[in-house]
Amino acid sequence: MTVSIIRFGGSNCDRDAERALEYLDIDAEIVWHEDGLPEETTGIVLPGGFSYGDYLRAGAMAARSPIMAEVREAAADGTPVLGVCNGAQVGCESGLTPGAFTTNRSARFQCEHVYLRVERDDTPWTAHYEEGDVIEVPIAHGEGRYEIDDDRLEELEADDRILFRYCDVEGETGPESNPNGSKHDVAGVVGKRKTVAVLMPHPERATLPDVGPTDGQEILRGLESAGGT
Repeated sequence: MTVSIIRFGGSNCDRDAERALEYLDIDAEIVWHEDGLPEETTGIVLPGGFSYGDYLRAGAMAARSPIMAEVREAAADGTPVLGVCNGAQVGCESGLTPGAFTTNRSARFQCEHVYLRVERDDTPWTAHYEEGDVIEVPIAHGEGRYEIDDDRLEELEADDRILFRYCDVEGETGPESNPNGSKHDVAGVVGKRKTVAVLMPHPERATLPDVGPTDGQEILRGLESAGGT
C-alpha cells in the first residue's frame, strides 16, 4: 500500500505528514498535484499549509486542481482520504465534506495545543479510541472556524458525521475551550463515507514521541484501512 500526500503550491506540512506516516510504518510518498494520483495509491492525505497563498479563500484554488477529481473518484470508491488544516479547507471546497472553514473568531493566526472529544469510534480515524475520549492535538491556523448553515448542521448531527469537537481536558465543550469559534465546537467531520475525513487540528504533529504528545497517531492509522462505507 502507498499513501499519496498531495503537494500543492504552498503546501508546507507534506513532509511532516510523510515523516509521521513512516514512523507508523505506513508507506507514503509526496505527489505533486500536476502529476496525478499514482496507480498504487491506497490512501490520500491533503496536507496543511497555505496552498496558493490562500488567495480567493483558503483551499479554493487547490480544490480546483485536476487531481481533486481523481481524489473524489478514489474517495467514492472507498479509498481513505484525510484532509488536515489547509487540506480540510481543500476538502470542503472540493465537496468531499460539507461546510467551510473561515476566519478565526479572534481574527488572528493561532498556534497552540487543544483538546478534542471523540464523537464516534466506528470510523477508521477513531477506531483505536472510544467515544468520549479526550485527546490532545495542536492547531496552527488563521481560518479554522467551521461554518455551515443550520439545516445542514442538523443533518450532520442526525447522521452522526461529527468526528471531533473542541473541548476542555474533562471533555466539556463551550466557548472557553473552542479556540476559533467553530459552530457547535466542530473540529472535524466525515464525508458521505466514513473513510473520508477533514479536521483542522494536526495529528501529524502529535505523532513523534520526541516532539510532544502522540495522540494523533491513531488518527493517522486510519490510512491503513481500505474500502468501507
